[in-house]
Amino acid sequence: MQIIHSTSTSPTFNLAAEEYLFAERQDDLLFLYVNEPSVIIGCNQAIRNEVDLDFCKNNEITIVRRMSGGGAVFHDLGNLNFCFISNKTEGKSLLNADFLQPIVEVLTNLGVPVEIGKRKDLWLQSGYKITGTASHVAKNRELHHGTLLYDTNLEMLEKSLSSNQKDESVKAIASVSSTVKNLRTWFEEQGLFPLESNEFFEFLIIKLQMNLHVDVILSLSDNEIAQIEILEKAKYCTPEWTFKK
Repeated sequence: MQIIHSTSTSPTFNLAAEEYLFAERQDDLLFLYVNEPSVIIGCNQAIRNEVDLDFCKNNEITIVRRMSGGGAVFHDLGNLNFCFISNKTEGKSLLNADFLQPIVEVLTNLGVPVEIGKRKDLWLQSGYKITGTASHVAKNRELHHGTLLYDTNLEMLEKSLSSNQKDESVKAIASVSSTVKNLRTWFEEQGLFPLESNEFFEFLIIKLQMNLHVDVILSLSDNEIAQIEILEKAKYCTPEWTFKK
């Protein structure tokens, strides 16, 4: 297992990076990144059924379609995104939530009581969702990625994901809404003084490094960045991809 931490906060770049690492490398990876305010919709979703397009435009929230299925999510600088990419293991079910164990173990060690839900998501024991995930499988590779709410703007999340232009005639996967809470709020409720988002993410990444027994946190190479930028411009920046439904 290797850990790669992206220095980019561009959602189009980081989603392109996920696809590049999935398709072009053959090792096991944990890719970590933080995005600027954006709505990330599932590959098979109808964008107008999930997103308030006017609100996103007026608030400079980027909309990007990802390669995996699942529902729409909101990203901002208070949200850490994790992406586990690996080769398929013979005899192992691709539908289980084993990939979440490193996240669960690190949060548990920090005193955060979390449970894995039926949709391969993470919930506080108090009944609030803090992580949603989605998966993509092809050939000999599998990808599982998710969000971790720490200090996300929940008002922006709710408004950007509240479509008022639903077209039920379109065949598409619909999002399943859940009651969410920021981890920062949970820490405050415990009487703890929480870290700022960037400090917490740095701390969490170190804990993941220790949990996975990884020696060094890597960055993308110059060659990888160049190849990812080509894919980003050809696919993830295009309206043909994002607005295909």
